[in-house]
Amino acid sequence: MKYAEMTAVELKNLSREETLIVLPIAAVEQHGPHMPTGTDEIICTAVAEKVEECLQEKLVLLPTLWLGASQHHLRWGATLTSRVENYETLLCEICESLLNDGFRRVMILNGHGGNIGPMQISLRRLQVDFTNCQLMAASYWSIAEEEIAAVMEGECKTVGHACEAETSLMMYLRPELVDESQLKNCDDYKLDMLEGIYFCNDMFQRTSQGATGRPDLASATKGKELFSRIVSRLTEVFRRVQVLPLPE
Repeated sequence: MKYAEMTAVELKNLSREETLIVLPIAAVEQHGPHMPTGTDEIICTAVAEKVEECLQEKLVLLPTLWLGASQHHLRWGATLTSRVENYETLLCEICESLLNDGFRRVMILNGHGGNIGPMQISLRRLQVDFTNCQLMAASYWSIAEEEIAAVMEGECKTVGHACEAETSLMMYLRPELVDESQLKNCDDYKLDMLEGIYFCNDMFQRTSQGATGRPDLASATKGKELFSRIVSRLTEVFRRVQVLPLPE
């Protein structure tokens, strides 16, 4: 079920205890020389819509929030962003609209690394006032971590930025938007974790091309396999969390 395609009456008749509301969040930002700025929004929306198809009677999918917390990409240009503190509040306000309407299971499904901190903080802020609700958040790659790693050839086994995984997914979902002539080895990026310490550097400091990993190893075949595995895993997990006991 898609929230934006339902009437107020249809939404009113949904079970507030059993329905899982999913809010996909992403970003529009530079993705190196070979990928479109809407990469995160395109991938996250495709994944979310496919999962919704599998769980139609149990899940309500909100429209994807395309704006993300992307200030760390600004020096590369071609980036739209919200300030982190504003983004946290925006997520709170969207979720509050649902929680005040009585829904008790809300999942934020993320498709952009810069959103991880803000989405977690937003749920912390909300939980104080909605202690009897199931407030959840995850990036699609954190749920399907093992499934993604099994397909990757490069040293990086997860989703980075305009990397092997994202490029493969886009080559499968929207091949006309990928400039294959610009596919390069971008494995010279700096990690943001070293010896257990988080280093707060922006993407201009961390990357030489605005991308990470091995997009040169990407393929549409790999993207198709990734997409199938990710959707299958998310469907399995969402089906389980939908029946978890609600907090007292």
